[in-house]
Amino acid sequence: MPSAVLTMPFVNPQTGPFYVEGAEAGDTLALHLADLSPARNFGASCTIPLFGGLTSIDRTATLQDPLPERTWIYEVDRERWTVAFQAQASDLRLELPMDPMLGTVGVAPAAGEVRSSLVPDTFGGNMDSQEMRAGATCYLGINVDGALFSVGDGHYRQGEGEACGTAVEGAMDVTLVVDLIKGGAPAWPRIETDDHLAVVGSSRPLEDAWRVSQVGMVMWLGELYGLDKLDAYQLLSHISQAPLANVVDANYSAVTKVAKALLPRADAYRGMHRHLREVAAIHDRAVHHDLLLRCSAMMLATASRYCSRNSESPSADLNDRPARLRSSGLVPLCGTSGRIAGPDMAAGDGTMAAASRPA
Repeated sequence: MPSAVLTMPFVNPQTGPFYVEGAEAGDTLALHLADLSPARNFGASCTIPLFGGLTSIDRTATLQDPLPERTWIYEVDRERWTVAFQAQASDLRLELPMDPMLGTVGVAPAAGEVRSSLVPDTFGGNMDSQEMRAGATCYLGINVDGALFSVGDGHYRQGEGEACGTAVEGAMDVTLVVDLIKGGAPAWPRIETDDHLAVVGSSRPLEDAWRVSQVGMVMWLGELYGLDKLDAYQLLSHISQAPLANVVDANYSAVTKVAKALLPRADAYRGMHRHLREVAAIHDRAVHHDLLLRCSAMMLATASRYCSRNSESPSADLNDRPARLRSSGLVPLCGTSGRIAGPDMAAGDGTMAAASRPA
C-alpha cells in the first residue's frame, strides 16, 4: 500500500542540484533532453489518500472519505516499447505506447527560498508537462549563481493533467545537454521542440495557470516577431493549444503551445534548440563509435584466438570468419561491414553533457 512506503510530502526525489559554471541570476539555462530511457522493467501508479484530482484533499475539503489506496504495476516491454495496464477488478489488459517524460525539471528558487520538489512555479519544478520529452529544450530563468538545476520524477507514460496524482512512475536513464545563455531570463519556463513553442504557467486556480502561460507566450511572440502586445494577443487567440500539465499539485500547471508551422521561421535564443540537437547527435554518434570500437576489439581478439586454434588448417579463409563470429553475437552488435567511421567530435562552445538517473 502507498501509505506503508511513502512519507508525504517526501515523495518526489530529484537528481541534483547541478552547478553550472558562469551562471548568474538573470541568465537563461537551456536544458536539452537528449535521451530518456526507462531504467527498470516496470513502472507503478497508485491512488494516495487525500491526493489526486478526483478525491477530497486538504485544499478542497469535503465530507467524503478518501478514495481507497490501490497500486498498479505496469510491465515494460522494451522491444514493443509499451507499458501494460492490468485492471484489478476485471480481466481487461491493455498495452499502451510508452511515452517517457520528466515530471520535474527546475532551477533553485530566488532569494534563498526552499521549496518542496512537489511544487511547480516560476523556477520550473514539478510541472508534469508532457512536452518534457526527449528532443525538447527547456529554457529556465536562473535565480542564483550556478543555477543549481535538478531533474527527476520519471514518467513512462502520463495523461494530460495526471488525474489520479501519479503517472506510470519509474526510474529513468537521462542524457542532458546543458548550455548557458547570458541574460534574457524568461519569467516562466519555456519549451522548444522541432515543431512547437510552449510556455508553462503554474498557479491556483487553474485558470490563473492558463493565464500565466498565455501571457508568457504573448511576450515570447513579441520577442520573436516584433509584435506589440495586442497584435500578439490577437494572433495567439487563433493559433494556440492549451494542454493541461497537472491538476493535482500544490500549484496547477497549464501549457500554451503554438505550432511553428503556423509562424514565420524565427531562431529563439539565436538557434539554441537546433544547436543543442546537433550536440546531442554528436554525443549519440560518439557513443555508437565507442561501441563499435569495443566490439571491433572483441572481434579481433576472438579472431586471433580462432586463428591460433585453427593454424593447422591453412585452408580456412579469413572471409569465412565473420560468419563464424556472427554466430557468437559479436558481429550483429557492430554491423556486418566491419568498417568503423570516426565521427566529427567537435562540440559546441559552452556545453556539457550530464547523464543522471532520477529515482
